[in-house]
Amino acid sequence: MSVTTLCQVCESATARYTCDACGAAVCPAHYDRESGLCAGCAGGLR
Repeated sequence: MSVTTLCQVCESATARYTCDACGAAVCPAHYDRESGLCAGCAGGLR
């Protein structure tokens, strides 16, 4: 059985990544591959 998780930011796209800071499951559009952070956590660093 496969489990599909939705992005915890947009709640519509399939989550493919996990934020290294908060553990949120996020889609590629809401994940910064360079930092390993979701859009929310990456935004707090800027």
